[in-house]
Amino acid sequence: MGGLIASLITGGIAGWLAGMIMKGKGQGILMNIIVGIIGGVLGGWLFGLFGANLGAGMVGSVITATIGAVILLWIVAKLKN
Repeated sequence: MGGLIASLITGGIAGWLAGMIMKGKGQGILMNIIVGIIGGVLGGWLFGLFGANLGAGMVGSVITATIGAVILLWIVAKLKN
């Protein structure tokens, strides 16, 4: 249960940060969590491909998820155009 709560908190923070970076505002708490969690998976996969690791713990997870979420939001923006 603690891992789930940590994932939701990490996803929420990462989604909010990605929203701030890409649009200048967040998308709402539920959407921030969803974007952050998907971004965490995407970021982890991409960093794994390159053999990169941003460190263990909450800070490394938030940075990885934020980078993945920014990439996700960029892809979605490109698909909308």
